[in-house]
Amino acid sequence: MTAEIADLLPALVALRRDLHAHPELAFKEHRTAAIVAKALRDLGLEVHEGIGGTGVVGVLRAGSGQRSVGLRADMDALPILEQGERPYVSRFPGVHHGCGHDGHTAMLLGAARQLARTRRFDGTVNFIFQPAEEGRGGARAMVQEGLFERFPCDAVYALHNWPELPAGTAQTRPGAIMAAADRFDIVVRGRGGHAAQPHRTPDAVLAASELVTQLHTITSRRIPPTENAVLSVTRISGGQSHNVLPSAVELTGTVRSFDAGVQDTIETAIRQIAQGVAQATGTAIEVEYVRYYPATINTPQEASLALRAAEAAGLQASVAPSAAFTSEDFAFMLKARPGAYLWLGQGAGPGREDTPSLHHPSYDFNDEVLPLGVSWFVQVASLALAG
Repeated sequence: MTAEIADLLPALVALRRDLHAHPELAFKEHRTAAIVAKALRDLGLEVHEGIGGTGVVGVLRAGSGQRSVGLRADMDALPILEQGERPYVSRFPGVHHGCGHDGHTAMLLGAARQLARTRRFDGTVNFIFQPAEEGRGGARAMVQEGLFERFPCDAVYALHNWPELPAGTAQTRPGAIMAAADRFDIVVRGRGGHAAQPHRTPDAVLAASELVTQLHTITSRRIPPTENAVLSVTRISGGQSHNVLPSAVELTGTVRSFDAGVQDTIETAIRQIAQGVAQATGTAIEVEYVRYYPATINTPQEASLALRAAEAAGLQASVAPSAAFTSEDFAFMLKARPGAYLWLGQGAGPGREDTPSLHHPSYDFNDEVLPLGVSWFVQVASLALAG
């Protein structure tokens, strides 16, 4: 960490904790976006607001180079009741920065401050502050509204704090780094009736139970062992009384994979199994299948640059041994432009022996890694736009 970046740390910690205390959900990041826009304007950047809803882009130019790079941070929080006694705990019950986007925003603003005062690059840096990463596709919204037409980027980069890795480390890999995320919602319909007379009605509960069992055979029997995929039924509901067979049972679940062909196979199998169970049980089964996030795929050259930037920032950088089954809507930006996504180790954080996972009610971003993230963003811009 340079002395210049160390000077930024107190202000960045204060900013990050203020954002943590005032979390905002997807497409409602009005306060956060206003803070970001003002901070960028105060640095003398060209600022554009309202992109993809509440997205903000700051543009910084130096030298005469024609190359450009995008640096992205997400801004939204999660609908979770925060647990903890920290003085900057969320002021809004049921809304919590449980994924560290407050830290990501603070780090990218820190990088903007550092690059604006040093100008040690030749070209254009687009600082992209994105709304609605948590399941609402804010990256897709920004891309669809012409993000890369308005702000051309030869490549685009992002990071995410990673509690499973020690602070001071970083990982990424060429190819898949995060999984595609699909959702299925299934309704099993019978007619309903008395539980003592099951022969008089198709049993939606029994059919749903059979369906759950068969769905969990898809990844082990329909997908080649050389491919990776996860299917999980996460909710089943139906019925209100011990002696009444319900007329309908609802199932919800998720599918994670890294290959579009695997996605096709799993979706087809779900529909085929549902049709077979319906025919065997006399029920009617409706399937809704939504592919909401594609796989996050790093391009090789940019993944290499991301690791070199991590090393230059003083991080212990290594190639990730495998991709994660969690998902990330930065995937939409990587479908539109070359780029890379980095995992920044954050460990347990000061004063903690455990490591709360992302999306946990007691999760908090580790402020000790703020300067490391700032340094990484700065090094990415410097390497991508070297004079």
